[in-house]
Amino acid sequence: MSPPASVTVEELTSATEAEWDAFVAEQPRRSHYQRAGWARVIRNAFGQKPAYRLARVDGRIEGVLPLVAFANPLFGRYLVSVPYLNRGGILAATDRARDALRAEAQQLVESTRSAFCELRHVEGIDPALPARENKVSMSLSLEPGTEVLWKEIGAKVRNLVRKAEKNDLTVREGDPAKDLGRFYDVFAENMRDLGTPVYARRFFEEVFREFPDSLRLSVVESGSDLAAAGICIRDGGFTEIHWAASSREYLKFSPNMALYWEAISQAAEAGLTEFCFGRSTEGSGPYRFKKQWGAVPTPLRWEYLLPPGGETPGLNPDNPKFRLATRVWQRLPLPLTRVLGPPIVRHLP
Repeated sequence: MSPPASVTVEELTSATEAEWDAFVAEQPRRSHYQRAGWARVIRNAFGQKPAYRLARVDGRIEGVLPLVAFANPLFGRYLVSVPYLNRGGILAATDRARDALRAEAQQLVESTRSAFCELRHVEGIDPALPARENKVSMSLSLEPGTEVLWKEIGAKVRNLVRKAEKNDLTVREGDPAKDLGRFYDVFAENMRDLGTPVYARRFFEEVFREFPDSLRLSVVESGSDLAAAGICIRDGGFTEIHWAASSREYLKFSPNMALYWEAISQAAEAGLTEFCFGRSTEGSGPYRFKKQWGAVPTPLRWEYLLPPGGETPGLNPDNPKFRLATRVWQRLPLPLTRVLGPPIVRHLP
């Protein structure tokens, strides 16, 4: 009997990107955010260092780990898979590849003197690992079709969609070359109002440059004004509206409801099977907004690899310091937040 094949772990290179993506595409539990191109997006837009690893057996890829290393004197050192996005972590076809990539990540935690490695799994790899489970992913099945979905969302939601139509708001697919800047203007204002630093516009430009065939920009307009806009990311039969924003001036006309219905109905008509509203804290305002569409929560399990004696990171939004920082940010002039936000948020994955 021949000895069992050994697993080798190597770093992703430009020469192995196509092989990496081919492996990801074959996995039923994949996420678009595990594609190799996100390494380039994150490096170009945020200046962070990708540490993407793949596991081979007999020359074939059996697992991948898209990982990004952070190092800053103020924010410290840590590893995240995948930062700025809702999912990530280890994607493996075999237990041996999974275990090898986990061991590699643990070794990176210690060799880089990182405080932790955060693996943004939906389903965890080890119930013994410390984890955060306070977030859920909200998804709606599109299999019933547009007509049935319209009936199932209920009278309240239908009336809000009609309200936008009655106030002459129109929805169309956006042109990134013309409409991405308009989206960013509204998005930046929304983030300021929430008290959250905004991404640089370059991030969205890099995403569209890297994945033009996976993205769809939807815009809601009142004449020449932008009332709302959103960006969906598609992968197989799955689509997620990852970023969305509405103009304060038009909120009374429910442009966000028109935006979401257009995205849902268009995806259903295109034959997609699942529409994801993104992640939320159970019971929060965003959670209730998504729930009214019929979205069903799926628990997320973000697992942590720690150095010896390390502790799971904890960022509590109820902390008085966080509440104070949020209130201060909400009062800053919008142009100032567009300057100050990107250098801050690049360290907040």
